[in-house]
Amino acid sequence: METHFSLGVVIMAVLAAAAFAEPDIKVMCEKDSVNVLWRVGPQFVPYAARFFLGSCMPSRWTVLPTGEGEAHFNYKFSDCRFIKQFKGKHIMYQNELSFRPQAKPKPAVFKYPIKCVYKRPEGWVPKFLNPGSGASSGRSKLVFHMALLNEQLTGVAKTNVIPLGSFIPIWAAVEQKAHQPLLLLMDECVAATTPELQPGSQVYPIIGNNGCLLESRAGNSMFLPRYHSSAIILYLQSFRFGLEGEVYIHCNLVVWDSNELDQQRKACHVKDHGRWELLDDPSRSSLCDCCDSVCAARNKRAAEWVESHSRSFKTVLGPIIIVEPSSVSNTTSPESGFAFNTEEMAQS
Repeated sequence: METHFSLGVVIMAVLAAAAFAEPDIKVMCEKDSVNVLWRVGPQFVPYAARFFLGSCMPSRWTVLPTGEGEAHFNYKFSDCRFIKQFKGKHIMYQNELSFRPQAKPKPAVFKYPIKCVYKRPEGWVPKFLNPGSGASSGRSKLVFHMALLNEQLTGVAKTNVIPLGSFIPIWAAVEQKAHQPLLLLMDECVAATTPELQPGSQVYPIIGNNGCLLESRAGNSMFLPRYHSSAIILYLQSFRFGLEGEVYIHCNLVVWDSNELDQQRKACHVKDHGRWELLDDPSRSSLCDCCDSVCAARNKRAAEWVESHSRSFKTVLGPIIIVEPSSVSNTTSPESGFAFNTEEMAQS
């Protein structure tokens, strides 16, 4: 009996591979839900319960006069284990259709990606990322935050174990309820293997030359589009420095007048065209031309203006553990002591 059952599964897998070579699938994305119509051949009608959208079975199944079957999936994005992601100015919901002749953990013999993309509402940000949503420490102080985010950028990461080559989303923000609108910049960031920097510490440069994302030259690291002037997200591709050990990200955060950007106060990264681009105003990307050399110091008068208007703070994020992808399942993260850093700085 077991042999016959196994043979039946193999035959079904072969039939599925041939029948689903060009699947008849229609997807309609609604406001907060999705409608999927999947038409299959007569041979699959007895297996209606083996078709899934994520974790959901068909909400309706129809047998056509031709003998073919139609699996209807009508579900909200809060169902079926949809993955919600934020990318730039868009919100994306992802899932997959699958056909499973056998119950889990046996693998599906067919998978088909489902994706619905929407424009993110103007001014909308996840509540926890709004730097003005937390408790204010008073009129005389600025409160800085830095955190490691999850892959979907929807909250603080639940693990500090990062596979080599994947991205490390680093969020920084400053609360400014009692201040004029400020622009938060990452002036300088380095990776180190210790939580404190010493004169002889081994460091790996990430951001230097007053806001130039050096890591964007060789890889895919970038600054993500801003959702608020007082917050910034560094989308850093993980590297081999400190591999399998603890890595700490040390940054100098600066708050600044958004109307006074110059070569000393900026956020620059290399984009697809291979040239440096200014995050906050690509039309002024000439401010980034110095990133491959030395960004000039200000004259004395400008330096005095900077001293009286700029506020900066040194902070550290970690530990982060970068591992080979094959090691991820065997690595556990510490219960605490990573991912979030909140500091206050009194105004001078």
